Amino acid sequence: MHPHSEDDSLDPPEVSKTQRKRAMHDRQELGAALVELSETRLAELALPERLLDAILEAKRIAKFGALRRQLQYIGKLMRDAQLDVPAIEAQLEAWNGPSRQATAYLHLLERWRDRLLADDAALGELVQAFPDCDLQRVRALVRNARKEQAAAQAPASYRQLFQVLKQIIPEPRPPA
Repeated sequence: MHPHSEDDSLDPPEVSKTQRKRAMHDRQELGAALVELSETRLAELALPERLLDAILEAKRIAKFGALRRQLQYIGKLMRDAQLDVPAIEAQLEAWNGPSRQATAYLHLLERWRDRLLADDAALGELVQAFPDCDLQRVRALVRNARKEQAAAQAPASYRQLFQVLKQIIPEPRPPA
């Protein structure tokens, strides 16, 4: 008989030890993220009772070794419960999304500020992109910030320029 008969095709493919360990660590990391959530958010996830109890217990543990063991237990419960891990990860991503968007917005403002200080042409680009901006004020802040940098003074105008850019450039709205 051929070693790969039709009956063998119904068997699930073998998972290597490395893949099992990686999955175990991923579940522990997800469990650690769940431990960081508030009880209200945990209730929204509709987790099995044993898993929820283990997560709430982990919140009370202060010692590192005990917490590590509890996170391993949470990971085991998550494997045994056959949870919809992608759905939980998607919900966590949705809850964490706005903070990432806010961070991206702040980085955008920093890039504009750095460009304004490095290149005179950037001021024209700013005015073109945001025609309602106060050109005189931005120009004065750029000039003063450059002077402060050259003289190694406190970056007051540098910080002020960031705040002015925050008023000029609107923060993007999160998708609804």
